[in-house]
Amino acid sequence: MTSQNRSWMSRNWKWFVPVGCLGTFLLFLAFLGGILAIVFGAMKSSDVYKEAVRKAKAHTAVQEALGTPIEEGMFLSGSINVSGPSGDAGLAIPISGPNGSATIYVDATKNKGTWVFATLSVDIDGTGESIDLLQ
Repeated sequence: MTSQNRSWMSRNWKWFVPVGCLGTFLLFLAFLGGILAIVFGAMKSSDVYKEAVRKAKAHTAVQEALGTPIEEGMFLSGSINVSGPSGDAGLAIPISGPNGSATIYVDATKNKGTWVFATLSVDIDGTGESIDLLQ
């Protein structure tokens, strides 16, 4: 059979199959990245996240331990559950400065639209120092 009589697929499968697989894989990665961006974006735009980061950045002991400026990390862990004026949150927020890195630990409940922190502390990585931001 000559190359002109063969089907398109039989002539081009050597490049089509790998490119098709790679394209499918890249599309899956883009979809997964989009989902992660939406989830992390929603968590980072929450009131409890913003308040915890604001208090940590403003605390003198945290500034002394990490230096300034203090930046939030890319990935956080935990959960935020809000239903109208009530809810709860448990977060671990990575932060870093020129002198080191740390994690903000948050445990808070929302009652009548106001977040009340049960735990708000910063654990400095490497030293084991824990700074209570509620005192």
